[in-house]
This record gives sequence, C-alpha cells and structure tokens, in this order.
Amino acid sequence: MPAIMTLKLKPGLNWLLVFVPITLLLEYVWHTRAAVVFMCSCLAIIPLAGVMGHATEGLAARAGAGVGGLLNATFGNAAEMIIAFMALSKGLHDVVKASLTGSIIGNILLVLGLSILAGGWKRERQRFNAMAASSGSTMLLLAAVGLVVPAAYAALAGGTDTTVKDLSAEISVVLLLTYVLNLLFSLRTHKHLYDLAGEEESHGELPSLARSAWTLLVATVLVAWMSEILVGVVEETSHALGLTEVFVGVIVVAIIGNAAEHSTAIMMALKDKMDIAIGIAVGSSVQIALFVAPVLMLASLFMERPMDLVFTMPEVLAVILSVWVVTQISQDGETNWLEGAQLLSVYAILGLVFYHIR
Repeated sequence: MPAIMTLKLKPGLNWLLVFVPITLLLEYVWHTRAAVVFMCSCLAIIPLAGVMGHATEGLAARAGAGVGGLLNATFGNAAEMIIAFMALSKGLHDVVKASLTGSIIGNILLVLGLSILAGGWKRERQRFNAMAASSGSTMLLLAAVGLVVPAAYAALAGGTDTTVKDLSAEISVVLLLTYVLNLLFSLRTHKHLYDLAGEEESHGELPSLARSAWTLLVATVLVAWMSEILVGVVEETSHALGLTEVFVGVIVVAIIGNAAEHSTAIMMALKDKMDIAIGIAVGSSVQIALFVAPVLMLASLFMERPMDLVFTMPEVLAVILSVWVVTQISQDGETNWLEGAQLLSVYAILGLVFYHIR
C-alpha cells in the first residue's frame, strides 16, 4: 500500500488546469449557474490531485523508503479528504458519508475493474502477489465492520444521538490505531511483501525537496479552494440535475477525487504490473476507511454539528458486497479480463441503486 500508492500527473491531464481560473471566473465574476460551476470545479480538481500526488512522490523519493512510504500513505487521498472536510464544515454530512462510500467502492470496483479489464484484454491471465492482496482484503473486511456496527447499533439498540456519536468516536480511534498497525506491517515488519509488489522504477531527475514541498502546498491550497466552491454548489446542482446528494457524493464526487489515481492504476495494469494496480485500488480504499473517515469523524467533534459513522443501509450493503466480491477475486493470485468486467458490473448495479434512491 505505501510505496505503491504513487500518483503521477499524466501529460494528457495538464490541459485541465485551465479550469482552475475558469472556475474562479465563473464563481466570483460571472456568477454562472451552479451546475456549470460544479462541473468546472470537478474538472479543475482532477489535475490538481495529480499534481499533489506527483509532489508527494518527489518528497517521498527524497525522504527515503520509510518516511517516503509514510508520506505516500498519508497523502494518497489528500484531495478526497479536503473535499470531504469542506463538505463537513458546511454540515453536509450525507454528502461526506456518500463520498466516503463512493471512494471505497469506486476504488475496489471501478478502478480495479477497469485495471483488470484493460490489462487482461490481450492476455490470458495476469498474476499478482496473493499474500499482499489478501492482507489488503482483510483490512477492507475490518473497514466494513467499522461501517456496519454503528448503523446496526442505531437501528437495533435504538441509542440516542449522543450515544451513537460517542460510539462512532470510539470506533474511529480503533480504526486509526489499526491503520497505524497496518503501516507498521507494510513499512517495517513485512515490507518485503510490498517490495515484491512494487517493482523498482526509475524516477528520473528528482525535483528538489523545496520545490516538491512548495508544489504540494500550492496544489493543496488550490484543491481546498476548488473544493469549497464545489461543495458550495453541490446542493443546487443536485436539484437542478434531478439527482440526490447521495448519488452525487457516491458517484460524481468520489470519481473526481480519485481520477488521477484511476489513470495510474490502469497504466500499471496495461504494463502487466498488477501488484501495483491492485495495491493502488485496495490500498486507497483501506486508507479511506481506516484513516480518512475516522479523521473526519473526530474533526467534526470540534464543529457545531458533529458527524457520526451511521451510514445508510444501501451504503453499508454496497461496501460489504464490494469487499466480498474483491476478496473472492483476489484469493487465487491471478486475474483475467472477465473478472474485471464482473467488478464493473457490480459497480454499475450499485450505481443504479443509488441513482433511484430518493
């Protein structure tokens, strides 16, 4: 998960940076319709997320394997966290939870499905490290438990809002501790498993430490700015397009936040490096569930309206089914294009469910 969760800005995405000034003009000068601002801010975030990943890679390469892996693990989903934090600060808890759910199922169904389909289309099979993949699948099962328990407690035990929020905070601490142990496992005690997955590649001429740090800082500020604009128009946009906020969070916002990462996983699969592709997809979902979600929940305790970890039943079922399907596929250490198509089919079915939920 750590060193293999590396993002690079593809040259084909560079032109999307033009949407950064366009979004600012649409929002602050021309006061365009919310739907147009929403789409432009989404397009602006895609290359900025790639820039953040590239800058993080530069810092990681300069800092050494241990610290570098920690940087990659920590900033791997920085764009998604910023978007969710902006929505959280505006009290849009449903959008936040939906984006978390969407990121989890999007990575292990959409990203992994596209990667397996693309990589296996002209190959009979592709092999990967089943032990490393199994470790990631186990962590995903734990993440599913963390989502199920608060929802089950709220539905069956009928706890008060205060009790549910206390339980959510306590579970968040457990998930964070587990995430730290997972980092220790992958970076220190069993890093050889992930070294097998991450084949050595030349980084070329590395940017200076100062340049990487400044790039990361500027990109983070711009992502935060674009995210604030996006979140500010998400309600109006969802109504204008006839979509629910849950669908926008699960599908649209989640895909935008992971777009740069999607392309990296697919490119690795096309190069027959399925260990890296699976590491990106599964590792990102693990980080969302065990790091991003708990951090957001605990951060909300200092806001006017604290969030809880009580997800809706469709969201819980979506995560459980997604984790189960991926676990089945990752057991034998090899994939073929049909398995990729099957993952995409599950994602399409879940997308249709969230589209029809009102």
